[in-house]
This record gives sequence, structure tokens and C-alpha cells, in this order.
Amino acid sequence: MFISYRILTMSSNSIAWKILLMLSSLLAMWVFFMASGIFSKFWPTLKLPISVHHWNISKKFLSIDVPLTTAMAPTEIKKKTNKIISQLDQLIPHRPFFHMNTTTSAAHSVATIFNPKTTYCRGDQLDILLEMRDFLGQRKEYGGDFLRARISSPKLKAGASGKVTDFNNGTYLVSFTLFWVGKVSVSLLLIHPSEGVSALWKARNRGYDKVIFTGQFANGTSQVVTECGLVLKTSTELCQYLDHRDQEAFYCVRPPNVSCNALTHMKSRNSEVSYLSIKEKTLFQRSNVGIEIMKKFKSIVVSNCNNSEMEREKCHIGIKVPVPSGYALQGRWISAPCKLTQFNAMNIINDCLKGKLIYLMGDSTLRQWILYFPNIVKTLKVFDHHGSGKFKKHVLVDVERHIHIQWKKHGHPFVTTQLFSMKDDEYVAREIDRISGDKNTAIVITLGQHFRPFPIDIFIRRAINVRRAIERLFLRSPETKVILKAENIREMYIEAERFGDFHGYIQYLIMKDIFQDLNVGVIDAWDMTIAYGTNNVHPPNHVVENQINMFLNYIC
Repeated sequence: MFISYRILTMSSNSIAWKILLMLSSLLAMWVFFMASGIFSKFWPTLKLPISVHHWNISKKFLSIDVPLTTAMAPTEIKKKTNKIISQLDQLIPHRPFFHMNTTTSAAHSVATIFNPKTTYCRGDQLDILLEMRDFLGQRKEYGGDFLRARISSPKLKAGASGKVTDFNNGTYLVSFTLFWVGKVSVSLLLIHPSEGVSALWKARNRGYDKVIFTGQFANGTSQVVTECGLVLKTSTELCQYLDHRDQEAFYCVRPPNVSCNALTHMKSRNSEVSYLSIKEKTLFQRSNVGIEIMKKFKSIVVSNCNNSEMEREKCHIGIKVPVPSGYALQGRWISAPCKLTQFNAMNIINDCLKGKLIYLMGDSTLRQWILYFPNIVKTLKVFDHHGSGKFKKHVLVDVERHIHIQWKKHGHPFVTTQLFSMKDDEYVAREIDRISGDKNTAIVITLGQHFRPFPIDIFIRRAINVRRAIERLFLRSPETKVILKAENIREMYIEAERFGDFHGYIQYLIMKDIFQDLNVGVIDAWDMTIAYGTNNVHPPNHVVENQINMFLNYIC
């Protein structure tokens, strides 16, 4: 009414009236052009990607219409992701690689015991000062080398990791706690020099195409396959599998005349893409990975010295995990901060698991658990959940004792050459949201191995989303027990750019940072598998058994 009244009282000769007529003409032109479709030829509709993690978006990506203000506004997840990436950029050295001679040489580097003792007692600390040198014998003036420290006593089936402090000037302090009595050997491996670390970090974050996914779509009685991925550089129409809330995205090239809902199976293969230069690749030849620095180092003898072990509290959810988190002795894992009960009697394990609902969410290193459970709990029977392949949902039940254990793979990306079903595929955060929870419910989560070939933002976002889902779970059921299992170390000969342990170590640090103040249990499988010296993504059964034993301590 106010606007109409002002128009009626204007003089036809006034400036305001002329401006109004001009605006009216422009509006009429706008309506005509929009109706005729002419305008769209000159000013295309604004389209922005739904997934905020695509930093260098190609105009060829299929996008969806979203308001500009919504897309431009920095989200909480993006802020946290960018902050962690910025911190990692400062942590990881940026060292160009010119020649092998100027990189760190294990053979030329010097290790000396700091403040050596004539007698070492159980519980003492062994400190080793490490001075890194290059192949020309020149002292390195910067740090950033990727090292792995371990002490062991093979006859005692004993091992523990060491703590490495980088002074960022070419020197390192390597500290070991002497947990057991006996003859102890020291190992210090140069996994990658700082120049290699820099090259791997740079290569990791340059592209999503080091692994190619193939999706299988049902088309009547036949199957159609197309390329899929976290990002697809193509101008063809895409099927978009989007989680708007958690900003997760996965795409497949849409098969002609086939619904996107017809996606049934997936597999992957390594591509020929590499973001390392030919010169940089020489750093990751097997002969240059995992080289022993302390070949001539003599073993030390650790005595008991009448030291009495202090009484420790029982391991429980929420206990802080130090470095190292524990050690192996006679093949058993012994936690450093707390006392573990050995669940090695059938009746004790049955009493622990009675009435329990257990969800295992993650990769094949957790699938090892559900495959091993029947070895220690004979009453658990496999429930046929249908489907095919080893990556289908696995379920174990004991009807009499009301025990239910299930394993499900985590959502995209899941890297395997074996075809797996997509019918019940879901992100871990969404799986957690479906669990009501109670004091007899336990969830074990592991993430990592399948994320190594992709830019780090994918992993950071997933970890943040899982944390948020756990927080929602604790609001509705604070008694539910949640346990995080860290990644295992894996084979030395594995291709470093795609699957090497440097990528796993960065993810291990990220998990520690994101979940540090959450009331969850932690199974430090990274530390554990270093202590056991397995160097296998799927460690032997005695390691799996000790991981499960720690889990049982958390829930019982």
C-alpha cells in the first residue's frame, strides 16, 4: 500500500517518475528474456559444487544449484579441516630434492648413547643422540626425516617402540623405556629422508586420481560399468552420491538410460598416475626405504635391580595413552598406563560378552577381529547375512548368551580389486547415528589404510564427522562404549606414494588430535604393531588376539 500510494502521488514530469519508468522497462525486458531463454545464453545459472573439499574445481564437474551465500560461507568442518592442514604444512618440511648425495644417509649418520650407564635397570630410560649426515658425510642442518625406533629381545618375544624428538637441526633424541629384563637390541630405521617426506606430502595433496574406482550398475538382466571417484574430471553427466550434512561426496559417470539408484557393486584399481618426479621416485626404491642406522650397535643388558613394579589401575575407557603405549613380552601385550586382564579362559570371555551388542566399523584390519573371535569364543556362530565376497557384512551370534557381533566396511573410499556390494554401504558417522546405544553396546572404529592414496582433507573431514557422530551418541546414550583402533603399520615394500606408512603416520597424528579429549578407549595399533615388528597390514593372529584382549578390558 505504501509503494502504491507513493506512485500515485508522483508528478509525471518528476525525476522520480522517470526513474520509475526506466526501472519498469528494465524489469519488463528481464521478464521477456527469461521467458524466451535468451538471457541464459549470456549469463549461465550460478552452479557451485556441493562438496566443499574440492579445492581446484574444474568447470567440467557436474554441479548443483545452491545459493551463493550458502556456498561461500565457511562451514565449521571446513574451518577445522583447513586449520589442521595448515598445522601439518608447518610440521612437515618443504625440502626440494636435487641429488641423492645431499639427502640423509643411514650409513653416514652417527648414533651415540646419551649419558651411558654401566648398569641398566628395568624401568630406566635409554637415550640415544642421533646426528644425521648426507651421503657425502656432511652434517644435515635441518630435520624432518621419517624414523622408526624399536627395542627388542627376540628370545623373550619382547618389543617396544621408541619416542623420537626432532630438534629440526639435523639432530634427534631417541628415547626408550627399558620395560623388561634381559639382552636388548636397538633398531633405528630411516624410513624416508626429509626430502622424501616433503615429496610425499606434496604428491599426496595434488590429486584424487591415483586410484580409479569402477561402479557396476544393474540394467535389467545385464550389468553396466562406469568410472567412479571422489572427484571426476569429465564433462559427461554424473551420478552424485552426496551427504549434504557431512559434506561427503562420491561420483560415478552415469550410464546411458540407467538410473543412478541402480549402482550395485564397486571395485578399484591403481592408476598409472604419479605426482612424483622421476628423480624423486629414486628415493622410494626398496633399497632406500627402511635402512638401519645402528647396524654396529651392541646389545645392552637390563637387570632387575630389585625394582618393584608400581600398582597400576585397571585399563578403562578414557585413560590417557602415552608414547610408547605399552610393550610386548612373551608375546603378550602389556599396557604402559594401566593393568590389563588376560581374557584367556573361555568362561571369563563368555561372561564378559554376555548380552553385548558389538559393532565393528572399518577396514579389513577390523575384519580380522570378527574372523578371529570364533577361535576364542567357540559358541559364536556365523550368521549368513547373504551377499557375496569377503567385504560383505559379517555377523556372529550366540543366541543363548545374547551376544551379537557385526563387522561392516566403512564408506567411500574403500580400495580393493575385489568387487563388493554397495547395497548397504554407508559412512561410519551415519552408521553411528542409527545406534540407540546402552551400557551393553560397544562400537569399535578404525579408519586409515584406504584413505592413504588421497589428499588429506578427505581423511580429516571423515574423522571430524565421526567425532561429531560420537558426540551425538553420547548425548542420547553416555553409557555406550566407543573404542578407536589406530592403523597398523604395513609392508616396507609397498608403494610409498600410494600406501606408504608416512601417510599412515600423519593420519595417526590427526586421529590423536581430533579425538584427544573425547571419552573413548584407544587401542594404539600403530605403536603395538611397531613393538611386535610385524610390518604387515594384516598382522599375525597373536597380535590380533592382543588387540581383542585390550578391547575386552575396555568393555568389561
